[in-house]
Amino acid sequence: MATWATLNCSATQLADLLGGPNSTGAANFICNQIAVVSTKLSDTAYAVDTTFLLFSAYLVFSMQLGFAMLCAGSVRAKNTMNIMLTNVLDAAAGGLFYYLFGFAFAFGGPSNGFIGKHFFGLKEVPSDTGFDYSHFLYQWAFAIAAAGITSGSIAERTQFVAYLIYSSFLTGFVYPVVAHWFWSVDGWASAGNTGNLLFGTGVIDFAGSGVVHMVGGIAGLWGAFIEGPRIGRFDHSGRAVALRGHSASLVVLGTFLLWFGWYGFNPGSFTKILSPYGASGSYYGMWSAVGRTAVTTTLAGCTAALTTLFGKRILSGHWNVTDVCNGLLGGFAAITAGCSVVEPWAAIVCGFVAAIVLISCNKLAEKLKFDDPLEAAQLHGGCGAWGIIFTALFAREKYVNEVYPGKEGRPYGLFMGGGGKLLGAHLIQIVVIIGWVSATMGPLFFVLHKLKLLRISAEDEMAGMDLTRHGGFAYVYHDDEDSEKPNVIQLRKVVEPNTSSTPPSV
Repeated sequence: MATWATLNCSATQLADLLGGPNSTGAANFICNQIAVVSTKLSDTAYAVDTTFLLFSAYLVFSMQLGFAMLCAGSVRAKNTMNIMLTNVLDAAAGGLFYYLFGFAFAFGGPSNGFIGKHFFGLKEVPSDTGFDYSHFLYQWAFAIAAAGITSGSIAERTQFVAYLIYSSFLTGFVYPVVAHWFWSVDGWASAGNTGNLLFGTGVIDFAGSGVVHMVGGIAGLWGAFIEGPRIGRFDHSGRAVALRGHSASLVVLGTFLLWFGWYGFNPGSFTKILSPYGASGSYYGMWSAVGRTAVTTTLAGCTAALTTLFGKRILSGHWNVTDVCNGLLGGFAAITAGCSVVEPWAAIVCGFVAAIVLISCNKLAEKLKFDDPLEAAQLHGGCGAWGIIFTALFAREKYVNEVYPGKEGRPYGLFMGGGGKLLGAHLIQIVVIIGWVSATMGPLFFVLHKLKLLRISAEDEMAGMDLTRHGGFAYVYHDDEDSEKPNVIQLRKVVEPNTSSTPPSV
């Protein structure tokens, strides 16, 4: 894990330097102490790297809270408990299935280029290949993030059993296979497979614009497409009707939590930090790359947020906080692939285009009558695909060689003078992810639909799943007795009684 220069000591040479009758014993003693110090320094380097990875795993896991708050605020109040429960179970079911199968399928080497075949149930972990328990925890947090993306696309109309089935299948099989292709040293398109690199470069998807975001987004696209739009999302003439989420406050809270967690998602993907670039003792090392990755992540998100703010103002005439939050997250999803190998100025380009991609995808979704309550398919699928292309255009040679050592003359970004081989590899990545997820998750959702296990009834959907499926509402509700629509449940404003007069009767 850690790269640390060992301290070497030759007792024979030292004895010659010391001279005298006891020089041999003294030299042996000194060399033994130096060996002890060298071992302690090596152990410390491992401990520092493991602590860095564990802290990054905790940050990525905190994104689940961000997903939960974002989803809760983006749906109508009558479905709040349902969507929050699905986020909890994404983590819980994903934990068991990733432990039993997922981690092995993703990183169980040595194996073939398609799928891993070791470490089932964490057997043989820790291993001499460098995998420890901290690696499992970090990669599990990534797997459940992909499942969380999909849950947003099919919110407000999906049966609870369908969530459990798709989440287990996605985290236990579909996602791990893609992770093996692009992140395992044995993967057929991995940049770490230096003995058999695709187009001499492999795919540079550093933290998962394709592996995580496109997988979750494409899975959500198929789920939402097969289910169809929510009741009332489009009127009889086909025009889109906004079914706004009930809490912009929760959306903003969830966005900031996701922003915070992204500093574990992208910089943490180095999996270690205590490795110098070049001679030991240099001020420049992997710690510098970690910092640069945090900066590029920040700039892409900020640029996408501002671009969305003004873009939507021009299109709709409003300053919409929900749209800005989605734009921010779209910038993060896009920069995730190339965050470690691009310059900060390039991250600004990434965020700007990501916002345009998201706005365009949302417009296309409306025209096609595609309903995704959280824009997850458009955001993670569309912006994730742009991030893969962006990396192939702007990856800098120096950073590529530092982050992916072991291969001289590796191709880099097209716009940076590195030729088109990296772009070719990345276009293949986009195609195979769409193909693999479509071939696995599409039939799964279709079978669930045919078995009537996917979508809830129209009556349950109108009443809200909190009431019909979860025993009550997330908030205190009162029926509006004066409403002309007796089946509509509304929040009633609570007014503090006037102490100077008789309180009104209820």
